[in-house]
Amino acid sequence: MFPQARPTTWNPEPVDVARTTVDDAVEVLTGLRFTALTGAGVSTDSGIPDYRGPDSPPRSPMTYQQFVGDEEFRRHYWARNHVGWQHVNRSVPNAGHRALVRLEERDVLAGIITQNVDLLHEDAGSRNVIDLHGRYDRVICLSCSRVISRTHLAERLDALNPGFLESVGDVADIEIAPDADAVIESTAHFRPAPCEFCGGVLKPEIVYFGENVPRERVERAFGLVDSADALLVAGSSLTVMSGLRFVRHAAEASKPVVIVNRGITRGDKYATVKIEQGTSDVLDQLDLRL
Repeated sequence: MFPQARPTTWNPEPVDVARTTVDDAVEVLTGLRFTALTGAGVSTDSGIPDYRGPDSPPRSPMTYQQFVGDEEFRRHYWARNHVGWQHVNRSVPNAGHRALVRLEERDVLAGIITQNVDLLHEDAGSRNVIDLHGRYDRVICLSCSRVISRTHLAERLDALNPGFLESVGDVADIEIAPDADAVIESTAHFRPAPCEFCGGVLKPEIVYFGENVPRERVERAFGLVDSADALLVAGSSLTVMSGLRFVRHAAEASKPVVIVNRGITRGDKYATVKIEQGTSDVLDQLDLRL
């Protein structure tokens, strides 16, 4: 089995990387075709906060075991998600997403492996995207495997919970996590919806901590890394193995690794270039100069 995505006890320690500027990245990547691995930091300029950025509050995402094993956890999750998914649904791509589209159009970028579930790469126009951790806009039944849209589920949840969204208040005033989880506490009165086909448990089509990324998806992602000459990491701390393994794979194949992220990442020791800047500006510069 591939390693599970799970919370980590990794304590970040700084690693000195000799090359640290956009000029260095341009020099390394010029003439090469690269794959991009993106994380939550790419979407912060679209108003979606990240998990582990320097200014991010501590978060404890729900594990797969908690979700499937405890009805109260599921109720609490769906109440929060019913608020948070609307924020993600209203978000729009930023300059970093658009820069990656242009790089792909010129065949400088082979494709994108994203740890995000917000679909902003696709919304921007990127064509070759692997949504490693799933996507926020679909829901799957754990019993019959039927997949429905999150929009359809929202209609059912509204009918089951009249006035709930109004009681919570303006979503703009609520803290939202990258997986569309909203930080609200009063959820005891919320009624989750069962699968309308078999009565089973519904779950967002998102890979939870403690859950395996589907094998086929991981193999496609490794193939995308192998198809390129270099790997560009943008906006990920690489804290969990689901992303770090691609950096290790590229480094083991002697492919250059360029990391753009505010703050320490778990992959810094593999980096050819490490740029401590925001992703939107750096990706825009790379598009202009490569």
